[in-house]
Amino acid sequence: MSHFGSYDDRAANFSWSIAEKELEYTPGGVINIGWYCTDRICENGSGDKKALIWEGTGAQSKSYTYNELRVATNTIGAFLRNLGIQPEDRVCLFMDRIPELYLGFLGVLKIGAVAQPLFSAFGEESLFVRLDDARTRAIITQRKHVGKIRKIIDQMPYLEFIIIVDHDRKKELREREIPFWLDDARPVEMLDVHPTKAESPSVLHYTSGTTGRPKGVQHVHYSLISQYLTTKWVLDIQENDIYWCTADPGWVTGTSYGIIGPFAMGATQCVQDIGFSAENWYRWIEKQKVTVWYSAPTAIRSLMKAGDAIVKKFDLSSLRHLASVGEPLNAEAVIWSQRVYGLPFHDTYWQTETGSIVISNFPGMKIKPGSMGRAFPGVTSAILDLKSYEPITEPGRVGLIALRPDWPALMRGYWKNPETYAKKFVNGWYLPGDRSSIDKEGYFWFAGRDDDIINTAGHLVSPFEVESALLEHPAVAESAVVAKPDDVNMEVVKAFVTLKPGFEPTDDLELDIMNFIRKKLSSLAMPQEIEYVESLPKTRSGKIMRRLLRAQEWGEEIGDVSTLEND
Repeated sequence: MSHFGSYDDRAANFSWSIAEKELEYTPGGVINIGWYCTDRICENGSGDKKALIWEGTGAQSKSYTYNELRVATNTIGAFLRNLGIQPEDRVCLFMDRIPELYLGFLGVLKIGAVAQPLFSAFGEESLFVRLDDARTRAIITQRKHVGKIRKIIDQMPYLEFIIIVDHDRKKELREREIPFWLDDARPVEMLDVHPTKAESPSVLHYTSGTTGRPKGVQHVHYSLISQYLTTKWVLDIQENDIYWCTADPGWVTGTSYGIIGPFAMGATQCVQDIGFSAENWYRWIEKQKVTVWYSAPTAIRSLMKAGDAIVKKFDLSSLRHLASVGEPLNAEAVIWSQRVYGLPFHDTYWQTETGSIVISNFPGMKIKPGSMGRAFPGVTSAILDLKSYEPITEPGRVGLIALRPDWPALMRGYWKNPETYAKKFVNGWYLPGDRSSIDKEGYFWFAGRDDDIINTAGHLVSPFEVESALLEHPAVAESAVVAKPDDVNMEVVKAFVTLKPGFEPTDDLELDIMNFIRKKLSSLAMPQEIEYVESLPKTRSGKIMRRLLRAQEWGEEIGDVSTLEND
């Protein structure tokens, strides 16, 4: 049982003001996430407490106390402000998981600018689309990634500053490039933190849509209220915990629960940036004495594949609470984890748009392997009929997950895209776009996406974005992209391709197309298989029917094909 009582007790007396009181926030007053995650912890007497323990490749390591976190974020904030960065300007963070990514994120928020974290594995096209959409004014990056920016800089007159945190002093800087070495910068002890209010914009995270450009999900400083309380209650972080969130801050888990939640609680967290292997991960848990571990089903399934024997080589006795996020956690993984670690993984459900956990297996709650758990206290939920959008009352029937849009971390809009944002709300409910059922005890059971989005290793990939990139390859005439089942990643990208005259379907061409997508978009978006076809199934109006191709991959019923052009 968790240290704070049962789920039912918490749900019965719930109010978001619990978090406001604990954070000493007065509605209508100033609320700045950067200040709450650093200065406030120091003012409460924990300035000497370890905040961040980091290890990178080649045995590099650094650690920061909360006071060092405060000064470093001040220093970055002051540097940006001196460049002329204004409140609400978008500042992109395009780095591996190095300390500057974590510190930079908070430094951007301290001056009232909008943090735009992007996954460092993105290729130049994925990067350009997101920077162009946001009209980003500055980007903070590393020399290993600056080449991607140089390829597209001529198309981005609005991008005034390319800040390189590890610039090689022997190399020449190009136009708009500015070096910034945190270790050499004069520490800024005092910074006037911008007085952001509840609805001031904070973070702009990009997520894939089924059609069109990726969507910029707009969050505000008030999201802290949900992120703080869910970190405390669902991830169960306590005073002496060593917390490890394995998510990259290019994705929302890595910001909501890899930066904001733990630091707002004054927790000690550790970050590893040396790549995945079962041995690396277990050694890290043993070395840091990790107590709370927040990971993803793909990683858990990879650890299962590595076997039980390797677990016995390491002392994992420090572990106290395990949680999972990003995609459905299969029942086998929960049962396996209970067997090998003596602890089950607690599945949690949320998304970029919700900003914080909305459904979870609460500590102390009975875990039903394979279930997402119950709605977080304070989140009103239902399952809606797929056609009428009315709540379903009978247990076990599949419908659309629906949430009342009244928790603090819910997005406030899609950047410059009010039409798509409006479509997320029906009859006073917010629809995340997933199907589920609820059992008699209020537990949710995931049943699938309600659109064509591909969830590969917990990352959402837009079939439209991959199809568009495929069409830029000289050999590709037409393409359709669907999810294909995969043991470890749950789903991977599969492309169906028709070739232009003069091109032959060969293995070499398949490899060439795959690498073309990897460089343009990312390794996540790269098709794991390409099937050459004579033609693609289309409706009479010419729309490609991805549904038929997906059904074929998953061995599902094809359903109604009355609109097919060549039926």
